[in-house]
Parts: sequence; structure tokens; C-alpha cells
Amino acid sequence: MDSPRNSPPNLNEAINDDSNPGRTLPNFLLSVKLKRVKLGYHFIMSNLLNLCLIPMIVAVLIHASKMNFEDHYKLFHHLEYNLVMVLNYACYLPPSHLKVTFSQCMESSRLSGEFDESSLEFQRKILERSGLGEETYAPESMRYSPVRRSLAAAREETEEVMFDALDSLFANTNINLKDIGILVVNCSLFNPAPSLSSIIVNKYKLRGNIRSFNLGGMGCSAGVIAIDLAKDLLRVHNNTYAVVVSTENITLSGYYGNKKSMLIPNCLFRVGCSAVLLSNKSLDKKRAKYKLVHIVRSHCGANDKAFKCVYQEQDNDGKTGVSLSRDLMAIAGGALKTNITALGPLVLPLSEQLYFFLTLVRRKFFNTNIKPYIPDFKLVFDHFCIHAGGRAVIDELKKNLALKQGHIEPSRMTLHRFGNTTSSSIWYELAYIEAKMRVRKGHRVWQIAFGSGFKCNSTVWQALCNVKPSPKSPWEDSIDTYPVQIAD
Repeated sequence: MDSPRNSPPNLNEAINDDSNPGRTLPNFLLSVKLKRVKLGYHFIMSNLLNLCLIPMIVAVLIHASKMNFEDHYKLFHHLEYNLVMVLNYACYLPPSHLKVTFSQCMESSRLSGEFDESSLEFQRKILERSGLGEETYAPESMRYSPVRRSLAAAREETEEVMFDALDSLFANTNINLKDIGILVVNCSLFNPAPSLSSIIVNKYKLRGNIRSFNLGGMGCSAGVIAIDLAKDLLRVHNNTYAVVVSTENITLSGYYGNKKSMLIPNCLFRVGCSAVLLSNKSLDKKRAKYKLVHIVRSHCGANDKAFKCVYQEQDNDGKTGVSLSRDLMAIAGGALKTNITALGPLVLPLSEQLYFFLTLVRRKFFNTNIKPYIPDFKLVFDHFCIHAGGRAVIDELKKNLALKQGHIEPSRMTLHRFGNTTSSSIWYELAYIEAKMRVRKGHRVWQIAFGSGFKCNSTVWQALCNVKPSPKSPWEDSIDTYPVQIAD
């Protein structure tokens, strides 16, 4: 049994413990008094940029008038394939018999005979405070006593979730599978041979010259990394489709020991998978849902504490699991600040950027006691998909980014309905927003995810139409019961 010194913090106490700032996300709102910027100021400063651009536009037009037909064709050809779009995506919805309640989770842990009473009680408390509901899903292997922890069972789980998501995606898009030129699969903790990407190629008999990639060990933010890789490949290879599959294996990632910091993932992780179809074909713009606007990736792995805050290792008894450090929340906060500092100049209106810059100048040269200004991202994003890693993280991001309850609703409801589905969770959240019929043409969506390493990655999408939910949406049978009230 671990000593109290080695026990991980209670999730709620870690948030509210002001005496130990190293265990919490930096509370931007306690150190930052957000000032209201008048609408007129935003309007004037935003339009000032347009006025400043007029001379540049005139110069571009003059230059374009001097270009010949071949130059125009090359420019058009380059721009045509620089547009990366989401035609559609699909998320795995497990069959109802795989639903698992808290009592079933605890009974399975108890029957395994692997946990002492202290560990069982710890898991019970984490489940109650996790934000998960009673209808999340566990793999088929967990329904056995003892649990089937074999390579065959792990293959069955992964093939089930990937094939189901891909079948739905291909049915909804009706594309010729031979037109898929790029395949990227990410799964952190399960990487068999042949690879997961090869399993998909074999199942769907994809073409022999497909460019396939398998990303392992990159954590819950690997879905954004996979999209980034597919985007770069699409900008090199013209007139093609890319498929990105994001999943995690639960069968072999469970921990069966008594080290408290390694038990939390057992309580949060659940079955899930997403499959996304990307295109750079100009003709697909009419039927695409979103276009890719920005991807910003931040890696804090050079810092030793950040590198080891989510760490797969063996305990003293040789049992493997993923350990969560006491510093996790603080490190996530630092990674978030790094990421939004890079993202801000790409998306924020000029007025917000100038105000942020002037605050920095004042702090540096005049008064170091002036509190930093945190930009208002609600000015540029209509929807937020915050990785459903846990209730505490979602609530802290709400507070630190000054978001409203409606902004975090997709994340909290996804956590309640499906649990932490790791890298695919941001797509379950987007599916929730679509199921609620909230995405209108021109709306911008911010997907943000955290992962081991430690990484914070963001993707910005813009809706190309009034988006409707696709057939076989994971929320198809339950959206009318959400949002639900979650007790504090």
C-alpha cells in the first residue's frame, strides 16, 4: 500500500487547494482582472486593419495584372490543393450490452482480486467525482471474470471500434476506397505487428501505394497530431483523400496494482474511436462540413517534470500502468498558456492583440505589478471542444478562459455519456454540437487536447455550411436527454 506521500491528490481537492499552487492550474482570473473593451473600440480597431490593407490590395492587383496565363494557372493550382476540408467523420457507438455502471466497475475490480481495500475505496471515490455517468462503455473483454487481458482480446476490441467507425464513415460519404491515398492511425498504448494501419488496409483492400502511418505513445492529443500529419501530406499529394483514425485500447491499458497514481486512468478511460475523412479536392467543397483553418501544437517535453507527468511505468510489483503526477494540473496550465500564446495572433481581432501587447509593454517597462491580460477567445470561436480528460480539467479551463456554461457543455456531456475516450473525445464533442443543430455556416470551432509528453494541441475549423448530424451519430439515440444536470 502506498504511503500518503505517494498518493495522488483528490481531484476536487487538487482544484481548490490554494495552499499548494503547484497542484493546480494557474488561476488566470484570480491574477487577471479582465477589463471590458467597448464594442466601438473593437469595431474601430478591426476596421482599421482593413483600411491599412487597402494599399496592399492595390499593389497585389497591379502585380496580378502583369502575370501571364501560365503564372495564374500555377497560382490557382497551388491554392486549390492547399485547402484541406473535412468531408465527414464518424464516431464509434458501442452496443448497449457494453454499458457499464459504477457498481459494475467496482464489482469487476473486486472480483479481480488484484486490489486491496484501500485501492477499491480510492477507485470508488474517483468514479463518484469523475463526471462520468452510468452509461459509459467498457470493452467486451471486461465482461469476463477474470478480465481477458490477452493480445487476441485487445485485437478484437480495436478491430471492432475501428471497423465500425470506418464503416459508418464510408457509408455516409460513399467514396471509392481506391481514391484514399493517405491513412493515419493513432493509438498510444496498443501497437501490434502488423500495425493498426496495416489492419485497416487489409480489411478494406486499400490500394498498394497508399501512404500509411501509425502513431503510438503520443497521448490524448494525438488526434490533432494525426490531422496535422494528414494536412501536410495533402498539401504535397494532389487530388486525394486522407483518412485519420483515432482510438485507444482499454483491454491492455488497465492497471491491476495498488499504486494510487496509476489507478485514476482505470476510472476515467472508456471505449471510443473516431474516423475522419479529409479531402483537398476543390469539387468536394460543396459537400464538405468544415475547412481547416489552423493547427497549433505546443510541446513541453524539454522540461523533465512535464515529460514525466503522464508516464507509463511498472510499479514495485512489476505491474504496468500509466502514472499521473501531482504536477499534472500545473503543467497542463503551462502548456495551455504556451499554446494560446501562439494561437492568439492567428485568430484574435486586432483590438485584442493590441490590448494584450500594450499590457505586456506596461508590465515590462513601467509597472511589473500590472496583471497580464488574457484575451477573450469567445470573440472568435463559436464552439469549444475541450478534451474530455476529466471533470477537473474542463472546469478549470472554463474558469481560466472565462467561458460560459454553454461553451463547456459539449465536453462535460461527452465525459458524462462516453467517459474519456482519449484522442477521439474532441470528435464526440463536435458530434454533440451538431446533434444539437448549433453549427451554422461560418462558425469557428476550437478543438483543444492535452497529451503525454507533455503536449497541448489546437485545431481550428470553419463550417462551410449549416451542419447537420450525420446518420449513425453517436448521439442519435440519446441527444434528447442531454444536457443533464451533474452534481457538484
